[in-house]
Amino acid sequence: MTISIAHLGPPGTYAEQAAITYSNWLTQVTGENALLCPHSTIAQTLRAVAGGQVCLAVVPVENSIEGSVTVTLDTLWQLDNLRIQLALVMPITHTLISCAANLEDIKTVYSHPQALAQCQKWLEGFLPTAQLIPSNSTTEALELLKNNATLAAISSQRAAQLHNLPILYIGINDYPENCTRFWVVSQNHQSNAHETLKHPASHTSLAFSVPANVPGALVKPLQVFANLGINLSRIESRPTKRSLGEYLFFIDLEADSASAPMNSALVELSTHTEVMKLFGSYNVMPIKSL
Repeated sequence: MTISIAHLGPPGTYAEQAAITYSNWLTQVTGENALLCPHSTIAQTLRAVAGGQVCLAVVPVENSIEGSVTVTLDTLWQLDNLRIQLALVMPITHTLISCAANLEDIKTVYSHPQALAQCQKWLEGFLPTAQLIPSNSTTEALELLKNNATLAAISSQRAAQLHNLPILYIGINDYPENCTRFWVVSQNHQSNAHETLKHPASHTSLAFSVPANVPGALVKPLQVFANLGINLSRIESRPTKRSLGEYLFFIDLEADSASAPMNSALVELSTHTEVMKLFGSYNVMPIKSL
């Protein structure tokens, strides 16, 4: 059997690197082969899973410098039939790629908005007058560089090698300990290869909206976890997109949803929320960049 895995493309993105590492692990555990399927946007990769076009998706969810990848959170909330199987944490080393002979020749820099933001101080210091143009991925604009020495892109060393492009600088991210967390996502009904390892999940992710913007509307749901001794490792608000000032709350918890405390918490949480979505329980796998 071949397992299809969607990721943000074109080839050479960090999402593809995470997907390759995951697919190699999956082959070792299950003996099944993996087929990588690049998509133009993060939202498309998740919709491909929801629609049954692929088995899994590997999507970025949080960066240690720039925080959450909001399109991942928003799309996960919009789709009703997805669950998180695993989290992957991968070091990210950004590379400046260009055919320019020196930095003074570069007038425009392309990359994904997250990558541009993660290299903001470096760009201000070394390319202060360059125009920064966001693209759908770190590799989308690489083909433009071959015929124009005034252009540059921020991507990975692997991407430069795949496209046979010169590397000007390696490690231009503003903070050396730069890493991104990815989620491996499947449909709800799909079996989880990680369950065969029989390890309790270390984290659970969920999101909820509150009935009204009133005092205590957020405190009451959070107090549920505090009373049961369940630690929150992340909380973030996102607009509901219905009205200004209305928010959804995304939470990562250090507990397995199958545990007794979490079962109790979820039952009680439902009495304090308008809509609640459980995205799944999973473990975290540190991986090395390729």
